[in-house]
Amino acid sequence: MIGDRWGVTRNETTRSYPCDDFVASPALQAWRGVSVAAPPAAVWPWVAQVRLAPYSYDWLDNLGRRSPRELQGLSEPHVGEAFTTAGGRKLGRIVSVDPGRQLTSTIMGAFMSYVLVPWERTTTRLLLKVVMQTPRWAAPGLSVGDLIMARRQLLNLKQLAERSRHR
Repeated sequence: MIGDRWGVTRNETTRSYPCDDFVASPALQAWRGVSVAAPPAAVWPWVAQVRLAPYSYDWLDNLGRRSPRELQGLSEPHVGEAFTTAGGRKLGRIVSVDPGRQLTSTIMGAFMSYVLVPWERTTTRLLLKVVMQTPRWAAPGLSVGDLIMARRQLLNLKQLAERSRHR
């Protein structure tokens, strides 16, 4: 499908993700990934901080409010908590979490898992899989839209984690 993969290897698309447990036969499956020059312990706080803001295109999905560029010292996320905040509104909910390893949420009918995979000594693969039950005709458009927003989000999280690691 158009836009269903960005920055991932074949092995990363065939592995199991926690979001797979929530949608039996998804019409939409999309994988995104980025290598972060920081260990998982430096990446995880930024993934967990998605609860405060979307970290993609703030002018579009956060009504112009800038996503925080410093860690806010949040407690660990927990199941049932709001997944993110956009434009001052809490959206979605967390459905599964393994601190330091994965955060799975649901928003607007989609389920998504952010998975941190240690790679080499000081690098983390930050993977995102999105699954959704949707009419098959809508899946390509949703996949491309998600690609645009998720790519920006992952690149922003990468930059912030790498920057904070070097401080």
